[in-house]
Amino acid sequence: MLVLRKFLRDIPAVIGAVIILFVVILALFGPWIAPYPEDASASHLLRRLKPPSAAYPFGTDNLGRDILSRVILGARGALKVALVVVGLAMAIGVPLGLLAGYERGVLAEAIMRVTDVFLALPQLILALALAQLLGPSVESAMLALTLTYWPFFTRIVHAETQRLRNALFIDALQGIGAGTPRILLLHILPNILSPIIVRATIGLGFTILVAAVLGFLGMGATPPDPDWGLAVAQSRTYLPNAWWFATFPGLAILIAVLGFNLLGDGLRDLVDPRLRRSR
Repeated sequence: MLVLRKFLRDIPAVIGAVIILFVVILALFGPWIAPYPEDASASHLLRRLKPPSAAYPFGTDNLGRDILSRVILGARGALKVALVVVGLAMAIGVPLGLLAGYERGVLAEAIMRVTDVFLALPQLILALALAQLLGPSVESAMLALTLTYWPFFTRIVHAETQRLRNALFIDALQGIGAGTPRILLLHILPNILSPIIVRATIGLGFTILVAAVLGFLGMGATPPDPDWGLAVAQSRTYLPNAWWFATFPGLAILIAVLGFNLLGDGLRDLVDPRLRRSR
């Protein structure tokens, strides 16, 4: 309850949590919330590029599809990509970080040098190169993002594991004959979950943004999928006259990323003792 009260006093974090809850609701119930769910793929050329109105609050796109419906339906794809990418990146990066932080020798050095190579390259550039090799699709974008995001978890987990490796309770566990897997999974991992959760929360927002960039560049979702980045890319030809075409999908990306960043910052402030003492 004390942690909850501290969290509720952090207004930006609460706003971020509300935004994320709203995005999750749209992702889960989008087909029932969207006013024209059939507009995910159907074309209506007679009503193309209609400005916002009572019938179409966000206007229509170049094929006459309701932009509000496509923004709502696009939430599911954006959230799916973020969850899959961050989940797979954690599945790869966390075990490698635990192993490299606890063990010493050639294997640990090899893991961290490979991690450093990935971190030395800009993630977006590397993801673009991998997506180009794999071909344009949502699956290719998710795989490219996963292969470029796991080093962030490895670096964090490695540092936290090294910090705990020489703790007295680890020495005691080694003294009674506890095996390495038991020490890592039952004793070290639970003590370093906080920075992992914070990194994952911020990573969800960052992944939505990078996935939108890949969609914008034609390396992610393909038509007629309702995708926020793809919608912004398709709107370029019609700017500035059809301003609503780009504005509302772009705002959806902005709000979703902002929500995850606000929540991630709030969680970081909550779990980091140094930040708590400075307040």
